[in-house]
Amino acid sequence: MTDPQEAIDAETDAAGVERDPRVDQRTAGETQPGIPFIGAGPGDPGLLTVTGKELVEAADLVVHAGSLVNSELLDTYCDDAEQVSSIGKDLEELVPLMRDAYEGGRDVVRLHSGDPAIYGAAVEQMDALEHEGVPTYIVPGVTSAFAASATLRTQLTLNGVANHVAFTRPQGKTLDAEDDHIGEFVEMGDVTTCIYLGTHAVDETMDRLLEAGHDPETPVAVVYHASWPDEDVIEGTIETIGERVASAGYRASAMVVIGDAARKAGYERSYLYDGWANRDATDSEADD
Repeated sequence: MTDPQEAIDAETDAAGVERDPRVDQRTAGETQPGIPFIGAGPGDPGLLTVTGKELVEAADLVVHAGSLVNSELLDTYCDDAEQVSSIGKDLEELVPLMRDAYEGGRDVVRLHSGDPAIYGAAVEQMDALEHEGVPTYIVPGVTSAFAASATLRTQLTLNGVANHVAFTRPQGKTLDAEDDHIGEFVEMGDVTTCIYLGTHAVDETMDRLLEAGHDPETPVAVVYHASWPDEDVIEGTIETIGERVASAGYRASAMVVIGDAARKAGYERSYLYDGWANRDATDSEADD
């Protein structure tokens, strides 16, 4: 087997020179030859896409993201398949596992939590497999920010409140301080900031925002295990949410939503439903 890093570098170099022909031949949601990298959704088995469900039900081997994928989903749709957790396994182990099973004629799926496109580290696995001659493709899933929005009964964008959404993560072991832009997003005012991989750092993140002079009354909602049976919602502000999350004892698996949209506060009626969208048709009828 080629060293995974060498395979990734080779695939990246090739992509910079020539466009993958499958981009023009295939569409998202279309079942394709190869190993699908499937977004399992935020937790509830019902939030797995129809295509994802069909593929995992037909699989012989399901390589999944361990406890990040609801065991109920695995029991419901993958009970007849061999199930292997990817937790604790590196590319040098995962790539040969999937390659050998696929080349042996087995139906293999790679099941990621949420959507593979958001902090999924899927492309490096796909590139390593492609370099080994194994085709791959992505089946989108529902990301946790959308599940959190549904739980909060709001929208991430609201007219007059939030025109933008930022998917981000806080500084830490894998992100340098200068690459943490949470404060910049919050400062813009009309951005709903969704923080992934940051449950353990809520208190520190809010302290940095306060030190930078951000409004302490800015709403913050933390949704733990969005759509899971043990889902929990903690609401507060930049000033109060850190202590509340710490008291709850959560250190992982929560979505942090910062901004007025988290409380559905002060939004304006959309043009879409106030007659504006039908203005031209109305004017034409009047002219007739």
